[in-house]
Amino acid sequence: MTLRWFRAFAPGLCCLALLAPASAKEAAPDKALDPYALAERIDAHWKAKLDKAKAVPSQRADDAEFLRRVSLDIIGRIPRVDEIHDFLADPSPDKRRKLVAKMLDQHGYVSNFTVVWRDLLVPQGMGNNPNSSAFAAQMQAWLTTKLRDNAGYDTIVRDLLTADPYGNFRQVRGGRVIDPMERTVVAFYQANENKPENVAATVSRLFLGVKLECAQCHDHPFNQYSREQFWQLAAFFSGLAPQQVRQANRGQPFRGYDPTRKEIKIMGTERVVQAKFLDGKTPKFEDGGDVRAVLADWMTAPDNRFFARAAVNYLWAHFFGLGIIDPVAEPSDENPPSHPELLDEMARQFVLNKYDLKYLIKAMTASQAYQLSSAVSHPTQLDPRLFAVMQLKGLAPEQLVNSVELAVGNLGDGGARQAGFGQRGRGNPAAFELRNKFANYSDKRTEYQTSILQALALMNGRLTADATSLTRSGALLGIADAPFLDTESKLNALFLATVSRKMRPVETSRLVRYVEGGGPSKDSAKALADVMWMLLNSSEFILNH
Repeated sequence: MTLRWFRAFAPGLCCLALLAPASAKEAAPDKALDPYALAERIDAHWKAKLDKAKAVPSQRADDAEFLRRVSLDIIGRIPRVDEIHDFLADPSPDKRRKLVAKMLDQHGYVSNFTVVWRDLLVPQGMGNNPNSSAFAAQMQAWLTTKLRDNAGYDTIVRDLLTADPYGNFRQVRGGRVIDPMERTVVAFYQANENKPENVAATVSRLFLGVKLECAQCHDHPFNQYSREQFWQLAAFFSGLAPQQVRQANRGQPFRGYDPTRKEIKIMGTERVVQAKFLDGKTPKFEDGGDVRAVLADWMTAPDNRFFARAAVNYLWAHFFGLGIIDPVAEPSDENPPSHPELLDEMARQFVLNKYDLKYLIKAMTASQAYQLSSAVSHPTQLDPRLFAVMQLKGLAPEQLVNSVELAVGNLGDGGARQAGFGQRGRGNPAAFELRNKFANYSDKRTEYQTSILQALALMNGRLTADATSLTRSGALLGIADAPFLDTESKLNALFLATVSRKMRPVETSRLVRYVEGGGPSKDSAKALADVMWMLLNSSEFILNH
């Protein structure tokens, strides 16, 4: 009886079983997920890729490793000793999520990501303009306001692209004063020499994730975009007049920008092309309207597959060391995304959550993929595009300077003030010197080779010398002379202040013996300073891991 029943109904049951999931998938509309639901989706895509490659992920990072990593990534510095103690003592199962949410409400997040976005929008050493440093500072001030207000990424890009590129000189008070919005645009456009073709290449690379400049002079056999498409995008910026920018820089208000112009001559030819979107669609312009606003509307539209994907990929590269498409601005058939479904899903949720940068950061840092240890434990983890282990990342100049200064302040109350630190490099010549040495660090964070000059700056520079001096670092001297601390406790204080952890047993036995023996000078205080110098120059300190 049972067998006859099964034979009669089995075909229908099989059909229902096959149809139900497909119907549910088709019927489910896109809906906004909270960041932790998105983190689960991130991990589902990530694990599927690992399983397909038969790769074994590394172990979960312990709390101390996670705290240091996320502190550097979000607020741009190592954690303070009190933050380490509080976090390690917290028994809450969701303490990592709470930590990230707390950091995103701090000024440190705004300060750090202002630098992150500034360096993308206005790279160091932009052209030959003598005002490049001033322009970068102006861009930084504007970005600080935007990030403090948690403006949507679409709003930030729109405001950047559609304001007066030559500045609106509204006040004169002992000299020329430019409105903050106009300062931003001057910086961005000046970084690209106010040339339509340069601006188009930068806009395409940063905001659309497409490296288009290869098609500027000719059709490239391996590029899906043509020379004509490059100049059609450049036509949106054809109202710029590079030859007259110098007037504006000398304080002469320039009103010659034509926001309605939408055609451009292809360089080296007599051919004129009209502004056209990169996806081939023809824009609809209003009489007298700014053509850049039309471009911004298209770029930030929810159905634009370029814009959200590019932003997601840049943020992923920041937190994971390399992008899902890597290099981040070179998508092509030869450089496909490592996790295409993951990139698409994150981009879709970014749009549904109103381009909220904090939302994406919460989701990425809550994922199991982000919380892996950086210690390689299996050969299958060696392929970086599987994200089976956290990649080692070089510190940006500001991260390094902030962390060296804070390491001194970590040693004791008032230590940073006694040593002349604590202002994160503002007005500190030693900090300025170190930052300049690392100003040309690699854009690819996983390529962290240190040059000879950078190594010498860390070993012998003024900032390191002050931090390890028993006469100039009151905090270090206070630790060395503390009568209530034994040698192991003093060393653990140095380790917590610099690499955010206590000594391991093998380190304890060696270093306690070294300090109590006084080192080469037979002076235990100087030996303790030697350990501090060693920690500041260690790979563990100068890398994010």
